[in-house]
Amino acid sequence: MPNTRTSGDPLLLEMLDQAYERRAWHGPNLRQSLRGVSAKAAAWRPAPGRHNIWEIAVHAAYWKYSVRRRLRGEKRASFALKGSNWFKRPVALSEKAWRADLVLLEAEHRKLRAAVVAYLAGKTHPLPAWHTFGVGFHDIYHAGQIRLLRRLQTGKK
Repeated sequence: MPNTRTSGDPLLLEMLDQAYERRAWHGPNLRQSLRGVSAKAAAWRPAPGRHNIWEIAVHAAYWKYSVRRRLRGEKRASFALKGSNWFKRPVALSEKAWRADLVLLEAEHRKLRAAVVAYLAGKTHPLPAWHTFGVGFHDIYHAGQIRLLRRLQTGKK
């Protein structure tokens, strides 16, 4: 796949922003899907062994971290939480713990966005842009999962 980076190409940033926080044609983005979710609702599982909203949010934060690291050409460092990919949540069922993990997601998104800006300016590792598109698609996919979990939990259509 060719490297699609150009110095003024806004497509990567637009896609990343729409998938996470900006209004988009496809419906709720990841941030909107998480808005108003309580710790109790975030911890709810549709069945034993299935992921909950909380785990999905932290999983999304991890992959933003992972792609940012790749864009910068960095070796594997340490994520804010011990482990990788999926993190058992909640460790403690509290609004404070839930909010802390939402802050982690927001921080990882901001860092990734800054890395994409540097990437577009040609200041970082020349990795193909598909990694960034992948994070956007990942956000949208999980936004849909979260919306479904919220509906399953409440029974509302």
